[in-house]
Amino acid sequence: MAIRQLRTRSVSPWQHLDEMNNRLARIFNDYPVGTSLMSGSSEAGDWVPAVNVEETRDEIILSAELPGMNRESVDLEIENNVLTLSGSKEMTREDKSSDDRRYHMWERRWGSFQRSFTLPRTVRAEEISATFTDGVLEIRMPKVPEAKGRKIEISSETSAKTGEITSGEEN
Repeated sequence: MAIRQLRTRSVSPWQHLDEMNNRLARIFNDYPVGTSLMSGSSEAGDWVPAVNVEETRDEIILSAELPGMNRESVDLEIENNVLTLSGSKEMTREDKSSDDRRYHMWERRWGSFQRSFTLPRTVRAEEISATFTDGVLEIRMPKVPEAKGRKIEISSETSAKTGEITSGEEN
């Protein structure tokens, strides 16, 4: 009996291209390389954890899937405005072959990994915090006040020059 992977969710074409790129990279023992927070870079390692990068008005949030790992096996460092996530996961599969156990599929990854992300200048590096819950590492990077934006009030040209009352504002 063959076991097939079923995809039921709708995915963007860009995600399909990223997945294909990651699969090809694994075949050739190479990993996707980038230079910004949005793309990141992967250094030598046995696997690459999936990450999401979100942005709100006040912060940038990077979350990494690290299934089967604990907080102690993950390192997070920042140096020269580069955030580096690294760690190591032990193999859980027994390499012994026996009559009562045969592996038909083994997609789970193990070994070491390292991912680096260049932070934008809008991030307060000294205030970065991280939490690890249920195999997901969440890194919160607050933005500097200047990056948050502000609303600018627009006045009419007449009232700005003379300080006079504009039409509709009579006593």
